[in-house]
Amino acid sequence: MAFLNRREMLTSAGAGFGAVALAGLCGREAAASPAGASPLAAKPPHVAGRAKSVIFLFMEGGPSHIDLFDPKPALDRLAGKPVPESFGRVITSMGEFDSPILASKRAWKQHGEAGLWISDWLPHIATQADELAVIRSCWTNGINHSGGVCQMNTGTQFAGRPSLGSWVTYGLGTENDNLPAFVVMQDREDVVVNGPRNWGSGFMPAVYQGAALEVEGPPFPNLAPPSHVTAAQQRLTLDYLQARNRRHQDGRGENSELDARIRSYELAFQMQAHAPEAVDLSSETAETKALYGLGDKETSAFGRNCLLARRLVERGVRFVQCYHGAGSKWDAHKDIEGNHAKMCREMDKPVAGLLTDLKRCGLLDDTLVVWGGEFGRTPMSEKGNGRDHNPSGFTMWMAGGGVRGGTVHGSTDEIGLHAVENRLHVHDLHSTILYLLGLDHKKLVYFHAGRPERIDANEGHVYDAVAS
Repeated sequence: MAFLNRREMLTSAGAGFGAVALAGLCGREAAASPAGASPLAAKPPHVAGRAKSVIFLFMEGGPSHIDLFDPKPALDRLAGKPVPESFGRVITSMGEFDSPILASKRAWKQHGEAGLWISDWLPHIATQADELAVIRSCWTNGINHSGGVCQMNTGTQFAGRPSLGSWVTYGLGTENDNLPAFVVMQDREDVVVNGPRNWGSGFMPAVYQGAALEVEGPPFPNLAPPSHVTAAQQRLTLDYLQARNRRHQDGRGENSELDARIRSYELAFQMQAHAPEAVDLSSETAETKALYGLGDKETSAFGRNCLLARRLVERGVRFVQCYHGAGSKWDAHKDIEGNHAKMCREMDKPVAGLLTDLKRCGLLDDTLVVWGGEFGRTPMSEKGNGRDHNPSGFTMWMAGGGVRGGTVHGSTDEIGLHAVENRLHVHDLHSTILYLLGLDHKKLVYFHAGRPERIDANEGHVYDAVAS
């Protein structure tokens, strides 16, 4: 008599009904561990990183470096005169290079032990001067908002490549199983130029894309289950869906959107138990809420997002991006005094509150905070009292995450037109951010269409002078 193995026995026994039980067992096993380990599982960095997470505070529209962090006395001296020929000619987005120089009306003071120069538009951030590494020599290729925002987020002016947050989560994974690894927040209903492409995963699997929170109401929409559905019922439904979806996925492995959708069901189930607590600000003290400016009409929206950012990194979210001025509201082509005064009031206190709160919670050493926009503003006037886009020289700053605070790096020329000393392109900024996370930008590679792709397009250099 021939011997049967267990699979053959179950297949033949009872007219094959044993195979049904086997299929059920296999289905449960597949649902419990779909397609192997999660692509977002935590991964070791290339080297010991100083930071574990990033909070990127993006001022959309282009804040004026020469009115905030880079004082230029020559602007007052040359006000009303054309730019001297010695500075060369720059192509501006509105073509007003020949316009006269516009003086800065700001009052400047030195702050902190290192004496960082910060304008009177930012009295709250000024109290955090010793935490800031101010980089005055940034430059980019994007002369308009679409190209500039795209490049600051993805490394290129053209849509279709993975965002910085996607590269970070691809390289490091996440330290939580109950929340998205990469979260994006806007401060108003207006949409950031380019929309979701700024936090998309490009040619990478869709699982690395950012999750956008709602501007008003519950940050995660449609998360609460119907009151008549129990957790056990949802678990059974999800297990069945996983099994069916995985069967459908067989032979379609190249469809990363499908895999991301399948995994999103499981993440959503976990989030139902954990996300409401993560975004519930009622547990925060009145003092903490006041620190971020909650309750004040001007500061509440961005203050809420900054406080949520702290709570998210506290729970292991890897990359959080908070947009301020969504819809290019920092774009001061006219009336820079009115525009920037309003924008600074909305942003100044929440940002200072975030740095203060991260520090007292013991999170600042492990969290890299990045502040900046897609470019700066020109020293020349536009429409009499505004400033045009300036991609040739502008300021960004970093804090926490191993950054040496109270420092200034690089410089622009006498009127703030060109970056001239220790010039840092966007590729260099991205490489430096990865370096602080322990990722080597030369080794962080994703193969696409037969070629190795990197966020810096093989052009970045780490600026390790910002590190402590």
